Amino acid sequence: MTKTPGYPMNIRDILECLPHRYPFLLVDRIDEVVPMETARGSKLLTINEEFFQGHFPDDPQMPVGLLIESMAQVGCTVVMSTPQGRGKNILFAAVDNCQLGRPARPGDHLDIRARMTNFRGDKGKIAVSCQVGEEILVSAEMMFALTDPAT
Repeated sequence: MTKTPGYPMNIRDILECLPHRYPFLLVDRIDEVVPMETARGSKLLTINEEFFQGHFPDDPQMPVGLLIESMAQVGCTVVMSTPQGRGKNILFAAVDNCQLGRPARPGDHLDIRARMTNFRGDKGKIAVSCQVGEEILVSAEMMFALTDPAT
């Protein structure tokens, strides 16, 4: 990231912070970040999302793996918005204590929250959740490691 964005972060700011691009960028907006502490982002699901075409045509649902990826992307901003995270790759190593609620469907406005629970050296753990209104769709803990980019 070449500048410190204001919040909320719009899509251009997100593209500076995260390496993900279409069709794998699964966050529309970052509403707030407290570096190395918390982040909150959002994704508005429309029927135009590619994954709804095949998962499932008669009962469209966002695949759980993509929900977890969207949570990881919001979690990335907790670290990537800091000087120590800039220019690094962040690799998610594990997902623990994952609890699933109802599926995410077209029209849902996903509210994704991340909270750093542990960080030491270049490794850490983030508690993440994805909800619609007050209803939690997915919650989990994610372990990650910062690495230097391959040259």
